[in-house]
Amino acid sequence: MLCVIYRSPKRDQTYLYVEKRDDFSRVPEELMKSFGTPQFSMMLSLDGRKKLASADIEAVKEALKQDGFYLQFPPPVENLLNLHLSDSKK
Repeated sequence: MLCVIYRSPKRDQTYLYVEKRDDFSRVPEELMKSFGTPQFSMMLSLDGRKKLASADIEAVKEALKQDGFYLQFPPPVENLLNLHLSDSKK
């Protein structure tokens, strides 16, 4: 299974995975508007892989099969104050 990954010019660390290069026919129009003009990042084979850097590979495969796309959001921002407070309580 191949997928093509595009970076959003509007949203930092947001990526769109699709099945075929430049084929956004199954991606909702509203999502494309908020995502911006997709910027090609890479083409990747999912076969034989056990994991991806920042996404659950099984969730990506399932979304590609069912919806024709997968949207990867950036990781949540870490609250350093809360981290410090929880560490100091230990």
